[in-house]
Amino acid sequence: MQGNPVILFDGVCNFCNGAINFVIKQDKKAHFQFASLQSTCADQLLKPHGVLKKFDSFVLIENNQVFQKSAAALKVMQRLPWYWQWTQVFWTVPKFIRDAVYDVIAKNRYRWFGKKDQCMIPTPEMRSRFLAS
Repeated sequence: MQGNPVILFDGVCNFCNGAINFVIKQDKKAHFQFASLQSTCADQLLKPHGVLKKFDSFVLIENNQVFQKSAAALKVMQRLPWYWQWTQVFWTVPKFIRDAVYDVIAKNRYRWFGKKDQCMIPTPEMRSRFLAS
């Protein structure tokens, strides 16, 4: 799986974990790899790009490019099965609006969805898709 796109997510956020579980179920070709933003792996992946780690951001690293917030989410949706392609219509919404909506959800995610005491532990079947911490 070397060279596959990597999704970095807040590993203690229930909403974020739900989103990652959704991607895992939809990503039938096992295209994506995953790492929590709390991991040292995230530090190592972000450092060469000069991106500061923010726990309120969803990050996609693909083809040596870093996508954050709504752009990362839309890029991920591009790789999912055909029936999710309708989401690409959101590229027509200006980035400042998409990211403003993203920021409201990110700011309230713990209050609305809760959080865990520790990062999620992948099942043995999924462990190969998660990068070491």
